[in-house]
Amino acid sequence: MTAIKHALQRDIFTPNDERLLSIVNVCKAGKKKKNCFLCATVTTERPVQVKVVKVKKSDKGDFYKRQIAWTLRDLAVVDAKDAIKENPEFDLHFEKIYKWVASSPAEKNAFISCIWKLNQRYLRKKIDFVSVSSQLLEDSVPSGENQSVAGGDEEAVDEYQELNAREEQDIEIMMEGCEYAISNAEAFAEKLSRELQVLDGANIQSIMASEKQVNILMKLLDEALKEVDQIESKLSSYEEMLQSVKEQMDQISESNHLIHLSNTNNVKLLSEIEFLVNHMDLAKGHIKALQEGDLASSRGIEACTNAADALLQCMNVALRPGHDMLLAVKQQQQRFSDLREHFARRLASHLNNVFVQQGHDQSSTLAQHSVELTLPNHHPFHRDLLRYAKLMEWLKSTDYGKYEGLTKNYMDYLSRLYEREIKDFFEVAKIKMTGTTKESKKFGLHGSSGKLTGSTSSLNKLSVQSSGNRRSQSSSLLDMGNMSASDLDVADRTKFDKIFEQVLSELEPLCLAEQDFISKFFKLQQHPSMPGTMTESEDLDGGTFSRQHNSGTPLPVSSEKDMIRQMMIKIFRCIEPELNNLIALGDKIDSFNSLYMLVKMSHHVWTAQNVDPASFLSTTLGNVLVTIKRNFDKCISNQIRQMEEVKISKKSKVGILPFVAEFEEFAGLAESIFKNAERRGDLDKAYTKLIRGVFVNVEKVANESQKTPRDVVMMENFHHIFATLSRLKISCLDAEKKEAKQKYTDHLQSYVIYSLGQPLEKLNHFFEGVEARVAQGIREEEVSYQLAFNKQELRKVIKEYPGKEVKKGLDNLYKKVDKHLCEEENLLQVVWHSMQDEFIRQYKHFEGLIARCYPGSGVTMEFTIQDILDYCSSIAQSH
Repeated sequence: MTAIKHALQRDIFTPNDERLLSIVNVCKAGKKKKNCFLCATVTTERPVQVKVVKVKKSDKGDFYKRQIAWTLRDLAVVDAKDAIKENPEFDLHFEKIYKWVASSPAEKNAFISCIWKLNQRYLRKKIDFVSVSSQLLEDSVPSGENQSVAGGDEEAVDEYQELNAREEQDIEIMMEGCEYAISNAEAFAEKLSRELQVLDGANIQSIMASEKQVNILMKLLDEALKEVDQIESKLSSYEEMLQSVKEQMDQISESNHLIHLSNTNNVKLLSEIEFLVNHMDLAKGHIKALQEGDLASSRGIEACTNAADALLQCMNVALRPGHDMLLAVKQQQQRFSDLREHFARRLASHLNNVFVQQGHDQSSTLAQHSVELTLPNHHPFHRDLLRYAKLMEWLKSTDYGKYEGLTKNYMDYLSRLYEREIKDFFEVAKIKMTGTTKESKKFGLHGSSGKLTGSTSSLNKLSVQSSGNRRSQSSSLLDMGNMSASDLDVADRTKFDKIFEQVLSELEPLCLAEQDFISKFFKLQQHPSMPGTMTESEDLDGGTFSRQHNSGTPLPVSSEKDMIRQMMIKIFRCIEPELNNLIALGDKIDSFNSLYMLVKMSHHVWTAQNVDPASFLSTTLGNVLVTIKRNFDKCISNQIRQMEEVKISKKSKVGILPFVAEFEEFAGLAESIFKNAERRGDLDKAYTKLIRGVFVNVEKVANESQKTPRDVVMMENFHHIFATLSRLKISCLDAEKKEAKQKYTDHLQSYVIYSLGQPLEKLNHFFEGVEARVAQGIREEEVSYQLAFNKQELRKVIKEYPGKEVKKGLDNLYKKVDKHLCEEENLLQVVWHSMQDEFIRQYKHFEGLIARCYPGSGVTMEFTIQDILDYCSSIAQSH
């Protein structure tokens, strides 16, 4: 270990001006045994630095290299693991914990002892030595002589010290002078002793010779001491003088500090006073405007607005800590509060008077609008009130209670005003729809002084009678053969459509203008926002808008949007009932009016929803649209029920059924109304329901018909349906159009075949028997040998149908068909032509059977195909 220590000192530490004091051979705990050395070193230059250096043998050669170094100041804990048992493991706590295993416990103890000594001598730092034997630390320091220990530590630690070059040279010279020193050590020692004695004597003589010089030196020292005493005396006097100067300077310094502190405080005080004066001083002009300003003139309103804003800024100034404890600040704040209360009362009182005056002024204009289908214009009133919008915003932020009171008063006054205007407006609309003559009395209404006085109860009564009136109309029409579905013509419906459109066109801008005014005047946000609900819904007859209002806290945006809608609902609470009454009246006048209303209302709802889906107008029109849709569905259901309840006359032919004609009228009217409409889907669904009902009930009536054959009823009505669908080109009914055509074709063929069996009845029976024998297996050429079907029987049957009889039979058939068919559908020639073709087909079939079953017999019909054509043409022309 000594050789390794010497090599490390020479190769690693001497070039760095360091001395190696202790070394221990270690390896890391828990890993592969890779040995290295921990070295305790000190620098040779001052200030002395103590380090713990890790040295490792190089992998490429037989030399050592410095791997890492820690200063002893960074060492916090030395843990020896066990203070009683010998254990080679120990930990060093630097920036992290390093766990080591020494080659032997003795080396570990020596290294820890050296660390302890170095700490005591150079650092005096509190390093925790954990689980280290107290005996090991006590042996390192003898008791009572810390300073001597500190002085002797270095010698105790320094077990080996290398000779310098001069010492080596002197020893070599001395040994060369005594060649026998090695062979005779006693003689060499004796020689050295003699030389030492000679040197001691010379030293004594030299000392004795220098006694005189010593005395001179002592004398000089005494004189020097006297001079020092004099200097010290002068210095003491100077010090006393400077002490008084120092006291005076300290007093001056303290005085300057107090002056500076006073100046600083004065500057700060001035800044605070200027802040309060600048931010809490209200101009006299503003005070006068708030107390006496004219709220009726534009200049007065502007002055009051500026004064209110200035007052709000003074009241909302952010006071610094401690300001609120000043009496002047408290008095000023109280003065501002009194001004605010006074002006808020003046403003609220003035605006209430404006609201009341508006109600009186607007009422005077109602007379001129009572005979016209227009609503009064509120724009001048809104324009005048918007001058107060900034003051309303000020009132909202400073006194929410009065702001809320103004809001309620505005709703109360305006709701009564709008109720009168809207009711008069709807009365005019109802008069224009029904007139003041017999028509108005017919619907339970009568005119008086240009106003409609029919009540809602009469409209409700009409609602109950609606389906019965239309059913009675349909029944009378069936009996009379009339094709119209209503006693009103297209002009009346067009008039109703225009009136209804004008009503909606007048209401829509009125509501939008009022909503926009409310938003601007009451400073409420109406832009789309996140959905939200109020904490407590407002009762439309009174109460608060939400629980938050009572606290005086302004509402969030979503609640403000709800507040606009609630205000609109209260102001225009009569619009929805009046619209429903108007719709009920239109439906009673003519149930087909629901088609016009559905299209118009759908368009206005679509327009309103594009502007704001949650607005009052959009919601109200949407609710009314639901009512119109119900009336429309009821109209469809009534038509289907009337189809089911239809009764046909037993004495007259059926012809085109009334509900088929009504469907044609409905479809034609609906297509003209719903052209480019938004709710085409509702009409398509109604078409599907109606056409199914028409199909089912046509078949039902055909089955019940006694006067007219079933095939004729089916043929004529489905031909009419097919023609209607082909003309109107309703895309959703393409399948029904094909079905109607097929039913018409099938029943036409069935009727022709059934009718043609009568003119040549015996001939038909004879050839049916022939075909039956052939079907039983008898060969066709052998049928003539059958007794019932021989040539004589055939000639006998044929003679019964000469040309004259055939023509007579066809003439009778034509007359019967003419009686069956109706004139409206004009199918006689079509049916007659089909019968001609079918007759010719049967004639060809009979001739074919004669040729195959009676070959060579020479038996032929007594008329030809040309005769048939001539007969049919002659009969058709004669009729």
